[in-house]
Amino acid sequence: MWLNPAEVSLKNALSLWITEKSNDYFLLQRRRGHGDTGSRFAGMLVGALDTVLDSNARVAPFRILLQVPGSQNSWVIASGRTTVEEVQKHWNWLDQNLLPYMSVFENKLDAASFAQGKVKGLIAEEAPAGPASPEEDTTPFREATARFEQRFGLPPTEKLVAHYSCCCRKGRVPRQGWLYLSTNHLAFYSSMLGKEAKLLIPWAEVTALERATFGLVNDAVRVRTRRKRHEFSMFLDVEEATTAMTQLADTALRRLFDDGRPASDVTKRDLEQQALRQYVLSLFTLPRSETLKEAMRCSAWTPHARCHTAGTLYVTENYMAFSSLQEGHCTLLIPFAEVQSVEKAESTSTLPNPVIISVRSKRAFQLIEVAHHDRLVDDLNARLRATPVKNTQVSSTPYYTFCYDTDETARPVILEAALTATFLSGRSESPERRRLWEEHLEEFGRGVPAFRTEKTRKLVAAGIPESLRGEMWLAFSDARSYLNDRSPSYSDLLAARTNEQTSDEIERDLRRSLPEHAAFQSETGIAALRRVLNAYAARNPAIGYCQSMNILASFLLLYTREEEAFWLLVTVCERMLPDYFDRRVIGAQVDCSVFEELIRERLPHLAERVPDLTALSSLSLSWFLALFLSSVPFRSGLRVLDCFFCHGAKIIFQLGLAVLDSNVEDICTSTDDGQSLMILTRGGGDPACGTSADPDDRSPGLRLRGACGRKRLGHVRKTAYAKLTSACVSQKFGDLTVKRLEKMRSRHRIRVLQAHEDTAKENTLRLASSGLSLSREDLSELYEVFKTEHLTGLYRGDGESSSRAEGYRLDRVQFGTLHDRLSPWPGEALAQRTFDLLDPEGTNFVSFDGFARWIDTVYGDDLTEKVRLLYRLHISPGEGSRSTESLGVCVCVFSWCCFNERVRVFGGWRRDRVVLCTGGCSAGGAGEGGSPSELLQQMLREELAKAERSKELLPGMKQHEFIQFCKTLCTMCHDAPDENELIQAVGAVTGLVLRIGEAAHKNREPEDTRELSDGTVTFEQILASVLTERALVDFLETHPDLGSKISSAKK
Repeated sequence: MWLNPAEVSLKNALSLWITEKSNDYFLLQRRRGHGDTGSRFAGMLVGALDTVLDSNARVAPFRILLQVPGSQNSWVIASGRTTVEEVQKHWNWLDQNLLPYMSVFENKLDAASFAQGKVKGLIAEEAPAGPASPEEDTTPFREATARFEQRFGLPPTEKLVAHYSCCCRKGRVPRQGWLYLSTNHLAFYSSMLGKEAKLLIPWAEVTALERATFGLVNDAVRVRTRRKRHEFSMFLDVEEATTAMTQLADTALRRLFDDGRPASDVTKRDLEQQALRQYVLSLFTLPRSETLKEAMRCSAWTPHARCHTAGTLYVTENYMAFSSLQEGHCTLLIPFAEVQSVEKAESTSTLPNPVIISVRSKRAFQLIEVAHHDRLVDDLNARLRATPVKNTQVSSTPYYTFCYDTDETARPVILEAALTATFLSGRSESPERRRLWEEHLEEFGRGVPAFRTEKTRKLVAAGIPESLRGEMWLAFSDARSYLNDRSPSYSDLLAARTNEQTSDEIERDLRRSLPEHAAFQSETGIAALRRVLNAYAARNPAIGYCQSMNILASFLLLYTREEEAFWLLVTVCERMLPDYFDRRVIGAQVDCSVFEELIRERLPHLAERVPDLTALSSLSLSWFLALFLSSVPFRSGLRVLDCFFCHGAKIIFQLGLAVLDSNVEDICTSTDDGQSLMILTRGGGDPACGTSADPDDRSPGLRLRGACGRKRLGHVRKTAYAKLTSACVSQKFGDLTVKRLEKMRSRHRIRVLQAHEDTAKENTLRLASSGLSLSREDLSELYEVFKTEHLTGLYRGDGESSSRAEGYRLDRVQFGTLHDRLSPWPGEALAQRTFDLLDPEGTNFVSFDGFARWIDTVYGDDLTEKVRLLYRLHISPGEGSRSTESLGVCVCVFSWCCFNERVRVFGGWRRDRVVLCTGGCSAGGAGEGGSPSELLQQMLREELAKAERSKELLPGMKQHEFIQFCKTLCTMCHDAPDENELIQAVGAVTGLVLRIGEAAHKNREPEDTRELSDGTVTFEQILASVLTERALVDFLETHPDLGSKISSAKK
């Protein structure tokens, strides 16, 4: 291929390259050792050097140089792989089309420049249409891609994303080589002294990725699969490599488990953008559908600090967000719906490139040092013009209608005030706390577009006043954006019908939601909670209702109007805690796994004394799903929600660590897991029970009882519950950042998804094993082969994707591949017939259940089922079944044939399979000492009884189908040790079936002719005829070992 001219020196290259052809301006060279039979050792040394240095000569051992006569400098302009003929075409083109014109130049350097320009033009003509990513447009990356494609031979759809030089431990000897990270695979290649080592692992098989330390190696990456583990070390940048591997594995697994599609067209820049987008969405709790448009450094004027604060401006489709360089120090979120104008101010030495953003709340925000601020302002203004103007104020009566014919009684009554307005009318709040908040709001502003600083977080940790709590929850979470959008509206969702099963689940949990609160001891609160939960089930039917939603919605209804509570619930479930509230609760499980790692890192004393943190991790699942609301006193639950809406999800981890830290001594001295859980769930100072030390925790809305109905967290030494949130945020665990959490989530999501895959596999095997004779081990190995073929088809691009709920499936081509590898009966025609039989609905897919039952039949010991399978493979689908009378005719006719033609029935037929008929035959007709013909008659009567029980018989086989059946038997006998004997046996079976058919016609009553027309053969006739040939019976009953076949298929 043509290459962008790259300068090389001939001084040191002559010892590694051999010149094959040359002229005044060009050299055609071959890499030393390639193709030489007499210098094998030299070739091994050069090959090892090329691998260590990642030289392109390892893949392209031929090259063409452009040289300037009399100079030591040259330029590589073309390379060739494998054979000299590939590069010879380029040499001939240069000799015929370029060399004659170069001779007219007087200056040799001008001639070389002319040749370089021509080569660059050829590359531009061959380049595919469309822009390339920066890393793909570099010559080293294209050379690495060529090496990757040649070494591993993956489909063209498999794109290289990144490659790193590293060592892979194989035993005690590390092998230096190159790690290739592609869209769907991790690959490693090494060649030392002529010995190649290759490793190819699909991301779908990776179960864990972690940093490891072993021996003298400190920075290594350990990759775990279900069977092995591999360790890579000596990276130039281990953090970059680990991040890329984690992102690729996470992305590939999520796509496969969500929609069944493999990752494609992913670049290293895409991974960086994806990680940045996920970080921004989590930091500002934006909708998951938001796309990051811009990210640029700038400084924002912070009035509270009277200075400009350096940070980063993020622009998405519907938001502008600013974050200081120190995460959490200062943040600002501006929805586009709140923006009135974006203007450029005059640039000065003190205010370079200023941008002024004005919002509807009569406030303005100033940004300076904005890169490309002209383009940014133009883009923002164009987007504002395209955004429809929306009313930012929510009407107090949004459900009123001016239509006179509206049926008012048909509309549900919707609460227009928070429940605390009715059930806590006598409450009192701290005047000092209220004054501090009013001053803060006066300085920073109300609503979403307001700076959140350290002062804001301290005020929130101290508690939000009762009268402001609902407003601040809406502002911190940006739930008002849903209120302004109203698509679909809350009233429309209430009118929608909810799944009956979901409604039943909601009804069961209504009375369990804050049962000690007066608001939910009345029908008013219960009805409002019912409407909110049913409306969310209508909005998101894929989730419907999940436990702990009722607890969260109850708290929200106490301090916000009903519609506001609903949109707050939507914000929590879909923005702040995505993947928490669904059937699989993957998000919560991932965070529990992250929490376990944080315990080992932040509480090493606890991790040392309690090595197995499984019990604590399982307890944290209930904490996280309910946001601690089911585990802490009522007033503490309000403080948790205050901090949650202000800080985001990281408060859950901080609070969990603070609880464990406060009880660490008791947990360490406990004797077992049960005692540890008792410590963490015992009641301790419950404000709802009237034992709180904090006077603000007493609430007239809660009826004081002797014992609370909910389990409480363990008591916190020296720290009241009301102080707990402030302690965990500002002290020991306040340095936990969103960026770190997102990296940990990406890594732990791999473990959780693979655990779900293991569970799905166990469920599939349990269902498929019913009625099968296959061993559990063989069935498990068969599942892995089936899954691998499914994924391989997707990687090649010729497979069909399916969601994880549908399970793995094979199309016709994939099934044919496994049929050739596993079936003891080879043949493409037989594979196609088998696929059609296993796909009766015509979906063009075969499930694992049908595949396993087919394997169980062909590798089983039941000869009757094998013949039945072969019979069904050759009859036309959709034929009607026969009555059992025809089988009775078959038994009588076969008896007549045996008596009159003295057919020798195979006497080796296993007598243990013959069951005495309880009706229709004499008492001593077929005992243990019966003749072979009597045993066969008894077996046919057993088939008759079985058919009567199942009320179904196989339809008759037509003449052309029977001919194809005989051909299939002959094909199956090819290459068998006793092939000639088997062919003769097939011929004998064919003749016997025909004679039985003739005898049946002679002895059949006239009215039975409609059952079996001329030329039709029944299954019973074929089975009876096969049993007369010992060689054919032995052949069908003998099969290779399934385990060895599966092992061979894996290779």
